[in-house]
Amino acid sequence: MGKALKKDIWIDGKCLGESAPNVFFYTEVAGGKSIKVSTESEFSPNDLVLNVDSGKNYFVRQYIKIGAFVGGAGVELIPEQQGKTDIAELEMAKPGTCSGAK
Repeated sequence: MGKALKKDIWIDGKCLGESAPNVFFYTEVAGGKSIKVSTESEFSPNDLVLNVDSGKNYFVRQYIKIGAFVGGAGVELIPEQQGKTDIAELEMAKPGTCSGAK
């Protein structure tokens, strides 16, 4: 059931796109600062703040969780090697429009 849900993803408040099964997003951010990755939850956004370094890859996984009324989502940092393995079988998503306002 959770795989059918699509949830918006933002970086520092800017829409990256709406998630879908079997895809991943790629974007570049400036190093040497903190960034905030956000996704929708049942009642409010879920945020992950990362301190990013230049020249490094960071992999953030969005996961769906069942809520009281509708499904929500969370985000978590995963190790680089696991991220590379996980996306090897996925298609890169085209950045798009978020369905909800942030």
